[in-house]
This record gives sequence, structure tokens and C-alpha cells, in this order.
Amino acid sequence: MARYHFFYVRYDTINLDICRYRYESDIVFFNQQNCFLNILLHFVHGILRRSSSFNTGRIEHLYQNPQTHTEGNLKLHYGDLTDSTCLVKIISQVKPTEIYNLGAQSHVKISFDLAEYTANVDGVGTLRLLDAIKTCGLTNSVKFYQASTSELYGKVQEIPQKETTPFYPRSPYGAAKLYAYWIVVNFREAYNMFAVNGILFNHESPRRGANFVTRKISRSVAKIHLGQLEFFSLGNLDSKRDWGHANDYVEAMWLMLQQEEPEDFIIATGEVHSVREFVERAFGHVGKTIVWEGKDEKEVGRCQETGVIHVKVDPKYFRPTEVVSQVSPTICVYMYNARVFMHPVLTPLVCLPLPLCSGNLEMLAILAYIKSIIHICTFDPRNLW
Repeated sequence: MARYHFFYVRYDTINLDICRYRYESDIVFFNQQNCFLNILLHFVHGILRRSSSFNTGRIEHLYQNPQTHTEGNLKLHYGDLTDSTCLVKIISQVKPTEIYNLGAQSHVKISFDLAEYTANVDGVGTLRLLDAIKTCGLTNSVKFYQASTSELYGKVQEIPQKETTPFYPRSPYGAAKLYAYWIVVNFREAYNMFAVNGILFNHESPRRGANFVTRKISRSVAKIHLGQLEFFSLGNLDSKRDWGHANDYVEAMWLMLQQEEPEDFIIATGEVHSVREFVERAFGHVGKTIVWEGKDEKEVGRCQETGVIHVKVDPKYFRPTEVVSQVSPTICVYMYNARVFMHPVLTPLVCLPLPLCSGNLEMLAILAYIKSIIHICTFDPRNLW
């Protein structure tokens, strides 16, 4: 097992000063992180898959002119991680200085239904990218970042995880990412390529896909608050995760590529919270208290103030296998004395859908207020290096 550096990010500051970091040209394979990464880098070439509908909702704000989709410091290329020819073509044309592979079929539950596709994109797709860099003769000039995942640990052999904890993925997604992890290590050692793995624990933002549990909860709570929904269903309420904010994780990605020598890092907050707690805090942001009744599949979350059931458990959302993740703070190499809170991550998730659901300008004022109170202090992660 390779040795990792543990890099902890904190969330009592959301608006990090990252606009001063500039690079010439970079390729990003899209995910929620690209929205923050485009702010960090100078000029970004993004690769997106062709679909039946042209959906740029999560990157509208990155266009120079969102109405006409005029590109400023962002240029989009059609491509796919399953097509090595297009990857070679794009990389040879752009000749990037950095490549961030954030593209994947990243939904764990869906990976059980689309196991072969997940392996092709998440696992072999990474190999295609690395081989394209080699084919284009850019092995010595390109820095490559691979978005790895805490799902590598899966059925963890010890809690909390340490740098010596072996991998034990529990899903097709985790297994595909395990292949990607080791192929990055192999290219780094075989071809002296600056290629690194960032083992990221869960990181959220308002641009997270709506089918992920955090966004499902936040959007549902917003709709319930506005009278547009009565209840929503979840799977395992006691599933625990280390949740952070994508904005800060993206800066950690960039910092990994600024090191003198390529090394793998684990990026985490060091705290875990359950889905149940996430639900309770989400409702707390709209003035509702959830009390739990029943057990197992019969458990429900009832509003203490109104008596209405807002949360139900549905077995169809259970994963075939569950992950228990918590990283150890005792072995962190770069650490600082800071408290890590869940609410700065949760607040924008719950509050941002409110104006989107209602068009109520009053909610925008509430959001502005909440943003002001969560900027508790400032933090410059460059001081850690």
C-alpha cells in the first residue's frame, strides 16, 4: 500500500481567494468540481459527452455570454472517455499543462445496474487518458490529476482509516476506481509522469447532481418548506459520510499539482455525519424539527410542529453493500488547529434551492444573510506547503 499525505480542508470559510492562481491551458473532464476549477485556472478546455439535450445548467455562469454560449476562458470539446481517438486528438491540439480527470459514472447505486459501463468509463477511461498523454509525447510536460474516491476503502478493515488501511471496494464504481488508482501509479513509476491520485471523501455543493442524497434532501426540504411537497423517501438513514465542500476540495486538487514531486493525497474533513443528521439539520434551516418513529423499513420522520410525516424509508434505495468511512486525524501530515462544521456545507445546499423553487426574492435575502454568517474566518491553504 502506497503512503499518502492526509490533507484536511476546513469549511468555516467558503469564499477562498483562488483567482490569483493562473495557468496557461488545462483540460478538465466535467463534474460538479469544474465549476469551481474554472475559477482557479487561467484557461480551461472541457470535454463533454454529446447528449440528446444541450444541458449546460451547471456551467452557464462560466460563459462570457450565457445567452449565446459565447466562450470566454472556457472552451468545450465533444469527446468521451470511451473513445481513445478523440482523446488523442484533443490533447494533441490543446497541449495542456494540467489535466484533471473528473469524469466518471460516479453514482454508486447506479454502478450496480451499469457495471460494465462504469468499468469502461471510470477504469479503462483513465488508462485511455494516460496513454493519450504518452502517445502525444507530453509525458514530461503534462501534470495529471486523477479524481479517486473514498469508496476504495469500501468494507473497511479498520475505523478510522489510516495510511496503511488496505483497499476493499464494495461496488462496481469502487472497483473501477481501484483500477484507475493503480494505473495512475503505474504510469507515474513506469514513465516518470507527474500523475497523482486525490482520494476525495464526499464533497458537496449546490451544483452537485440532483440524484445524490445530499441534493435530494436539500431540494426536498426546500419544496416542503414552500408547500410543493409533502414527503420524500430515503434508504439507510444511519449511513455515515465525511462531507465537505467542493470549492475547497478543488483548491486541494490544484495544490497537489503544484508540488515538486508527484504524490497521492487523501482529502477529507476528518468528521463523519449520518444521513439522519443531515436530514435533521436540513429541516432545522427552515424552522422544522424532525422526530423519528418506528424502526427499520417502517421508520418515518415526523415534523414536531405540525405532526406531518416528511421522511419515509424505502428499501429500494438501500445499497447492496454499504461503506463505512472515517479518516484518522492522528496521522495527518499537514494539519492545523481548526474546528470543522457540517453547517457551512449544508447551508447553501438547503437555501439555494429555495429561490429556484419559488422565485421568491425574499429567499435571496435570506441566502445572502446566511452566506455572511458562515464566513467566520479566513484560511489560506498555501500556508500548509
